[in-house]
Amino acid sequence: NPYAGLVSHLRASWLSGKTRPMEYRMAQLEALGRFMDEKKQEILEATNLDLGKPSFEAYFTEILLCKNELNITLNNLSHWMKDEHVDKNLVMQLDSAFIRKEPYGVVLIIAPWNYPIHLVLVPLIGAIAAGNCVIIKPSEIAKNTERLLAEMLSCYLDSDCFAVVTGGVQETTRLLENKFDYIFFTGSPSVGRIVMTAAAKHLTPVTLELGGKNPCYVSDTCDVPNVARRVVWGRFFNAGQTCIAPDYLLCTLEMQEKLMPALREAITEFFGPNPQESPDFGRIVGDKQFRRIRALLCSGRVAIGGQTDEAERYIAPTVLADVLPSDPAMQEEIFGPILPIVVVANMDEAIDFINSRERPLAIYAFSCDSKVVNQVLERTSSGGFCGNDTLMHATLTSLPFGGIGNSGLGKYHGKFTFDTFSHHRGCLHRNMGLETLNAPRYPPYTQQKLGLITATFEVKRRSTCTLL
Repeated sequence: NPYAGLVSHLRASWLSGKTRPMEYRMAQLEALGRFMDEKKQEILEATNLDLGKPSFEAYFTEILLCKNELNITLNNLSHWMKDEHVDKNLVMQLDSAFIRKEPYGVVLIIAPWNYPIHLVLVPLIGAIAAGNCVIIKPSEIAKNTERLLAEMLSCYLDSDCFAVVTGGVQETTRLLENKFDYIFFTGSPSVGRIVMTAAAKHLTPVTLELGGKNPCYVSDTCDVPNVARRVVWGRFFNAGQTCIAPDYLLCTLEMQEKLMPALREAITEFFGPNPQESPDFGRIVGDKQFRRIRALLCSGRVAIGGQTDEAERYIAPTVLADVLPSDPAMQEEIFGPILPIVVVANMDEAIDFINSRERPLAIYAFSCDSKVVNQVLERTSSGGFCGNDTLMHATLTSLPFGGIGNSGLGKYHGKFTFDTFSHHRGCLHRNMGLETLNAPRYPPYTQQKLGLITATFEVKRRSTCTLL
């Protein structure tokens, strides 16, 4: 295997204990911060070449949010690393019972192309903070960013403990043949199954950050212009190539009619009369992805946009009206600048529709009535939820980010990333003396001993008091 030597080298570094001291972890994290600071311009240029990403969007998602993750980690690492002491029973009051946060070992991070820096660095920050050695596999589709990471990260990070592997499907397949101690994958559910199958051969634990069709319910009682702006921003940010973008709207026919001029106005406000000329609207990453998304324009009827330019890989911000659940745009995650609207009779029908499909990475609900938002939250299941806005829940490091079912397995962001890449080892350190306290558990057994064991080990339910 072409990567066996690399994995062995990193495993030897991990076994040496090099990555365990807090000082080492902090130094590597600070070096990652210097990479973001010193290569800021190169990051902005590479993401623009790969995705036509506006510098505003690139700075916000690929640099600012990553720096937030880094600084949260640097500010709290000493606290996160401390042993967590736990409750004890009567027998063990003089002993030490604690959870130790230990690194898994050599971990693999496989990143996608849509946020090619962010979705490498955020898991990497947690993996370093937890004390692991890491192999990073950036996406070959975002080739300029892949080259930047491959050439530059080694100038900042310790090459005995951290490595970047480049290549496509064949190289990733060979890489996955090696035994890793943890695998963190971001991508599609179909590739997630392949990664999980490869991990199963070595009983390797995984985090799978997958996609899904994220529904957005708009109730009849809402501030229509505000809904339009927030939905347009979330759907067309990064030209729609965002795993938590609202994938389709659910609303009544009356609300569809009210929303349409407001959506058109918001698109014009953000991107001008011709979005193709706007410096603030991105492009599709590749020809294959462009053709797949363009084919979805046959769903329903094009109410807004619909223009395409294959030479530029440009698809206009598009809204499709009167889309049927059987239409092509409703059979797969769109991952592009197309917003279908599916008409429902009411909130109950919208919730039934959501629950009849695979559980998504995010659910959005808009209403001036908080009871409606809470109903959608309580009666559905998804990786995350955001009421009266889109995408913004993912910017909080205090909230776990991750999917459920078809949209993923596991969570990260902030401390959750550190915990994901840490093995929580349950530890008990007992006193060598006081043997008389242990005598009741030793044979020969008697009823008297059982009574003592029961009295000292039994957990009793707290009494409840009912007021009549």
